Amino acid sequence: MRIRLDEFPRFRLLDGPTPVQRLVRLEQRLGPATGGARLWVKRDDVMGVGGGGNKLRKLEFLIGEAVAQGCDTFITTGGLQSNHARQSAAAAARAGLACELMLSDVVPRHDQAYRTNGNLLLDDLFGATVHRLPGDVNALDAARARADEIGREGRKAYVVGSGGSSPLGCLGYAVCAAEILEEEQVAGRRFEAIVVPNGSAGTHAGLAAGLSAAGDDPRRILSFTVLAPLDKALEETRRLASQALNLIAPDCSLAEDAIRIDGSQRGDAYGLPTDAMVDALRIMARTEGLLLDPVYSGKAFAGVLAGMRTGAWRDRDVLFVMTGGVPGLFAYRDAIASGG
Repeated sequence: MRIRLDEFPRFRLLDGPTPVQRLVRLEQRLGPATGGARLWVKRDDVMGVGGGGNKLRKLEFLIGEAVAQGCDTFITTGGLQSNHARQSAAAAARAGLACELMLSDVVPRHDQAYRTNGNLLLDDLFGATVHRLPGDVNALDAARARADEIGREGRKAYVVGSGGSSPLGCLGYAVCAAEILEEEQVAGRRFEAIVVPNGSAGTHAGLAAGLSAAGDDPRRILSFTVLAPLDKALEETRRLASQALNLIAPDCSLAEDAIRIDGSQRGDAYGLPTDAMVDALRIMARTEGLLLDPVYSGKAFAGVLAGMRTGAWRDRDVLFVMTGGVPGLFAYRDAIASGG
């Protein structure tokens, strides 16, 4: 079947496929309980623009459409420490667009580091205009209202919601799925599981659409929800995956059981630390010298460690997609230093 990725405008933010690396030291640290499972990471945290991270894949298509439509301003939404907002600000700067961020106060953290450091510091450095909104205000409505104001000024704004997780944005991870399939073919291995965090659902949805369009099995993907409760995460991921698949392979349909999500690592709420997340950050840093973030990849990798420790992937290859977010470590300094 023909996958229609080349039909969509794209503003290049990646230099090429991101590397895949094996975590040999971490495997040794976990010991024989893993049953010989082999753990790999796909380094989506090392992309060059804006400190890297998975949202750059989505932004290639979103910024591409904004430029194609003749927009001069990019507007998006997120929490105060949104990785997507920071990467949007950097990508907009690279594309020569103004950037405005509607950031909602949705995480009950009030320490100075959370409210001034991390991604917020970088948003300003990249030249974005930041609008701080109370948690009960609809940020997407505010973004659209601001776009209307800009339009009345004779300019044109492009608006996308949290995480860049529109069906178009999800195509960035359909591209990633193609990279993974090519890497497997070249290396002669097949990953039993491809594990990702699930926040706004676009990363999982895009991977599922990409694998489905290629005739592969999207059930290999396992995500850990860090934002929505499990039932809502399943519903939103299915919806986005189906819509993204329709864009690139309209003759293909998503299998009923295509989406697998685990709710065990979310904790009390989005953005609130867990002991398992802090443990995951420390073991990754102290065995491999790699940095996870405290909101997304830290919680998802805690789920990977739990599976490895119980032998869930005995003698299998497992790929964890490192989605970036390192600036968030500085915003969560107090929680990480105190252990949770």
